[in-house]
Amino acid sequence: MAGMFNLAAFRRIVSAAALAGMLAGLLLTVVQQIQVSRIILKAEVYENAAVSQPAHAYSSVGHGHREDAAWQPANGIERTLFTALANISLAVGFGLLLGAAICLHDEVSGWRAGLLWGLAGYVVFFVAPSLGLPPEVPGTAAAPLDDRQLWWLITVIMTASGLSLLVFARTWQVKILGAVLLGVPHLAGAPQPQVHTSAAPIELAHAFIYATAVANAVFWLALGSLTGCFYRKFA
Repeated sequence: MAGMFNLAAFRRIVSAAALAGMLAGLLLTVVQQIQVSRIILKAEVYENAAVSQPAHAYSSVGHGHREDAAWQPANGIERTLFTALANISLAVGFGLLLGAAICLHDEVSGWRAGLLWGLAGYVVFFVAPSLGLPPEVPGTAAAPLDDRQLWWLITVIMTASGLSLLVFARTWQVKILGAVLLGVPHLAGAPQPQVHTSAAPIELAHAFIYATAVANAVFWLALGSLTGCFYRKFA
């Protein structure tokens, strides 16, 4: 009986995540096309201009974004389609995480509970890492990729653990531990480049941070509410 229940819960999570992820991924793509993509295209103009300069002039600009010359889709429909596919795949993966969390902590659920889980996902996967590693336009100097990925992963794990303890722990001692976990990655500090430089104007970089923050907020709130809604619908 327990095995049947687990299988039913698993199917419920997968079904909710698949539908919510597809819709939220498409919504993210639309939002990106409206405000994020145009900023990236403008920044790439500055980046390409910097690349065309002598090597010593570009040595400290955008190095973190040109670590290899890998293939990338052409601008236009091809780039949009690949972006949509990547967004949907990412959204389904995050939807599975949200569905599992909802299953463990809230058997009733619904879109309101899902909205709160989506807000938590936004804080864990975007806000907390962005405090140390804000979104960067193409042509921005950055620390080595491996160091940034490791710090991002540690920050996500500690933020998720800290929020979980703050919300679900029953003793104040454990809640204090949760608060400490939230601050540890930022006290240690995110990896930074030796010299902070950017090919794009600072105004464009600030606009990109704002646009990315809005796009991610829309994405996570939509993903959370849709996951909660479908999870309840498939009960």
